[in-house]
Amino acid sequence: MTKDKVGVTAALRLLRERGVEFSEHFYRSVARGGTSVGARELGLPEHTLVKTLVMEDEERRPMLVLMHGDLEVSTKELARLLKVKRIEPCAPETAQRHTGYMVGGTSPFGTRKTMPVYMEDTILDLPKIYINGGKRGFLLGMDPREVVRVLRPVPVRVGI
Repeated sequence: MTKDKVGVTAALRLLRERGVEFSEHFYRSVARGGTSVGARELGLPEHTLVKTLVMEDEERRPMLVLMHGDLEVSTKELARLLKVKRIEPCAPETAQRHTGYMVGGTSPFGTRKTMPVYMEDTILDLPKIYINGGKRGFLLGMDPREVVRVLRPVPVRVGI
């Protein structure tokens, strides 16, 4: 993917509107490749890639969870922290309906619906992160404090 094929995503519009400094990074995405493909293609540690996961509780209330690319979310621990019975990933079509983005290209910025955002707190230990810009194969490099400034996520420790 190249810059001219991305166009302007809702994520880019929001970040520009908020004055966020970011770099754009393109790579050839692979179906079900996950963050390991982006990390390999861009020569980055997978831990610095942040995936945006769309999840829901037993009442079908959606939420976003930002997690290091090389970790999984303990849905049990997240449910315990949020005092709900269970949390599970949304079906791809449900995730797209909530965010306006296709799975694999989900950005936490500029989502169709406003949802609570939970972020693994150790993401803030990194000097720079790479997070989806709203299309498959398109990452934005930025200071993780900008994510906090724009999204005001709740810090959690649920990575395994």
